[in-house]
Amino acid sequence: MKAIRRFTVRPVLPEPLRPLSELARNLRWSWHAGTRELFRAVAPEAGEDDPARECDPVRLLGAVTAGRLDELARDEPFLHRLAGAAQDLRDYLERPRWYQEQLASGAELPAAVAYFSPEFGVTAALPQYSGGLGILAGDHLKAASDLGVPLIGVGLLYRHGYFRQSLSRDGWQQEHYPVLDPNELPLALLRERDGTPSRVVLDLPGGRSLHARIWQARVGRVPLLMLDSGVEENAPGEREVTDRLYGGGGEHRLLQEMLLGIGGVRAVRAYCRLTGHPAPEVFHTNEGHAGFLGLERVRELAGTGLGLDAATETVRAGTVFTTHTPVPAGIDRFERDLVARYFGDDGELPGVPAERVLELGTETWPGGDPGVFNMAVMGLRLAQRANGVSTLHGAVGRRMFAGLWPGFDADEVPITSVTNGVHAPTWVAPEVFELRGRHGAAPGRWDTAAEIPDRELWELRRSLRARLVTEVRARLRASWLDRGAAPAELGWIDGVLDPDVLTIGFARRVPSYKRLTLMLRDRERLTALLLHPDRPVQIVVAGKAHPADDGGKRLVQELVRFSDDPRVRHRVVFLPDYGMAMAQRLYPGCDVWLNNPLRPLEACGTSGMKAALNGCLNLSVRDGWWDEWYEPDFGWAIPTADGPVLDEERRDDLEAAALYELIEDRVAPRFYDRGGEGLPERWIEMVRRTLGVLGPKVLAGRMVGEYVERLYGPAARAGRALDAGTAGRLAEWKARVRAAWPQVAVDHVEAEPSTAADGSAELGATLTLRVRAALGELDPGDVEVQAVAGRVDTADGISGAQVFPLKPAGGQDLEGRWLYEGPLALDRTGPYGYTVRVLPAHPLLASGAELGLVALPPEKAAGEGDGAAGGPMR
Repeated sequence: MKAIRRFTVRPVLPEPLRPLSELARNLRWSWHAGTRELFRAVAPEAGEDDPARECDPVRLLGAVTAGRLDELARDEPFLHRLAGAAQDLRDYLERPRWYQEQLASGAELPAAVAYFSPEFGVTAALPQYSGGLGILAGDHLKAASDLGVPLIGVGLLYRHGYFRQSLSRDGWQQEHYPVLDPNELPLALLRERDGTPSRVVLDLPGGRSLHARIWQARVGRVPLLMLDSGVEENAPGEREVTDRLYGGGGEHRLLQEMLLGIGGVRAVRAYCRLTGHPAPEVFHTNEGHAGFLGLERVRELAGTGLGLDAATETVRAGTVFTTHTPVPAGIDRFERDLVARYFGDDGELPGVPAERVLELGTETWPGGDPGVFNMAVMGLRLAQRANGVSTLHGAVGRRMFAGLWPGFDADEVPITSVTNGVHAPTWVAPEVFELRGRHGAAPGRWDTAAEIPDRELWELRRSLRARLVTEVRARLRASWLDRGAAPAELGWIDGVLDPDVLTIGFARRVPSYKRLTLMLRDRERLTALLLHPDRPVQIVVAGKAHPADDGGKRLVQELVRFSDDPRVRHRVVFLPDYGMAMAQRLYPGCDVWLNNPLRPLEACGTSGMKAALNGCLNLSVRDGWWDEWYEPDFGWAIPTADGPVLDEERRDDLEAAALYELIEDRVAPRFYDRGGEGLPERWIEMVRRTLGVLGPKVLAGRMVGEYVERLYGPAARAGRALDAGTAGRLAEWKARVRAAWPQVAVDHVEAEPSTAADGSAELGATLTLRVRAALGELDPGDVEVQAVAGRVDTADGISGAQVFPLKPAGGQDLEGRWLYEGPLALDRTGPYGYTVRVLPAHPLLASGAELGLVALPPEKAAGEGDGAAGGPMR
């Protein structure tokens, strides 16, 4: 029989145990070993792999018997531990941390930051993530908490989360969507002062409304607000808006993103009103899904009497936009007619015309689609500061979005980069922390691995590998039983994997560019590596394909079928339902972490970072973060075959062959090359270097610190500089400059002394450049005239450019032109060239490229006796 109604009966804790509730409700337990140990003591009879014990103290407390609770309430040693844990949490929440120290030293930092993301991977007990974007967002919140950054996280609460994955008998991915009851999760409703649940409401076309409750999760010091549309006030269609992560069609996704962005800002306002939390001065949009938050803030300001243009400038100043995709196909784009309908006269954002909304998302570059609304484009136009998530990805993003800044080289597009990091306490095995601590490593220090003896380091790696073998066998058995196998036919699983064999891990989402099956290009060669008589290899694979991606599902099936082969099934396994709980065992237990995406389509790829913090070496294509920090001491780089004439098949064949060769000739020999004491000394030294040198770079604390110093702080200062009057004047100035720009031109350029007749000049010489520029209705104070110089290629393109501002040299001439001049030092040899340009200039612009306006000289602007402006000198 099935229940006709479901509800949650909460345990009543005896008074001495009340602190357990506080500890369970703050997700700091997910990265604090002492708190997790305390909850293990609550139910010591739970099995080692019991998810209630390992991953969810809230559920554990709901399952403990009243008798056990009474017993614990009289257990003085336990109560002493409980009091210590509760005091430790209070100290963590209340004591000043790094951010407060920066403020005390005079740093100008925001009073608070609102961080919006469509998914958050904080813990397996709160399954609101699908992959890297969500895990990154969760690590961002945790690191912000550890540093004391006053962050407010904002997301949606998906009643089905992301899907659970299983396999059919023939290896086809199957999806399951368990219903999540918020009352059984580590959440609490945000309530008004009269006790009623706080609400946000969005107006929809046709007189409809979208209501949402606001759930709170406590991530250490950071509140995470999650909006839930599954409320009685909504019609059935609106209740389903927050049904599942990345589900539904265009209209469904648009409503999700409206609720996240617009509803999210309203949830932040309600939270600050009810709790006294400082109002955010900076809003951080983690990918374009939350881009509508900028429109809601424009509406708020316009409602105070500020004009739309001035309101937009104020919003831009305090907004940071992070792009995570290196391909246009990864960006959400909606039909313009659909967006116009939802932001029309009877829709959302009264006071912000639909035409204004549509302008912000228009693809204006040549080849852009005029019929779509691009969420990333809107995000960039409503943010004065933007970044990619690795150095390489920043460069890719600048090229991808260069059309928004016509006339500028891609490397001048105002998109910087902050390389992602990972939260060590979440992803590092406790045994690694314990070993480092025994040898003098202070908490949070990652540069002290040199003191760990070789044998202890190797024994640690072997024990973690053995634990992974046990975990894999248990999960594999459960998977086969789920696929319909009988227990009697699964005896072979007891021999799967070997704790003394080189173990390679590969786990991630399964879009085609990540190339799950690259390792299968030459199956006989792979089989030979797996079954090598002296240097065998074993591989553990996990990953989910998107439910709508049949191509990805076929890749999963191909890998599963290979791993089902009795010849190799003891050496290669596929584990279904990859998630945080599995990953926390997988990373520490592998010796090598494999990553073979199509370069440069991996924006960052943080799984290899998590593995590295556990002493796992990386074997990866030089993409994302690995391109930035690869050194031979940390692992191996898979060569890429990216020539312009290669087809996909040939490229994959070449890169797979390079992968096999690396494993066969370099990776496996180094692992099995044992010295006099039976230890792989060179391998251990690579592990030590990975822990001590690479480890500090990949930390989320480093990442969040960079956001604070390079983006949040400048955004807060820019926002403070824009009071209503200043914002209005800036908007008027921009409008005046845009209107006058067609008349801005470079008329004439000359240099003294002129270059020699053969077009050469001597190193160390200085040219004096003189430029005549027409400014139309603008004044010299509205612009900056620059010389841009550097090495030139055969097409006269300038690389490694240096910029030299030129100064006004008098008033207007008889033709109304302005004269500028300045020195150009020739500080490098070889083909060299320069050009000049005019840019808008204003002290409140974040960069000269911000308006996307530039005036360049025509060919005829060069003076007699000089090489053409922009041409080479040798």
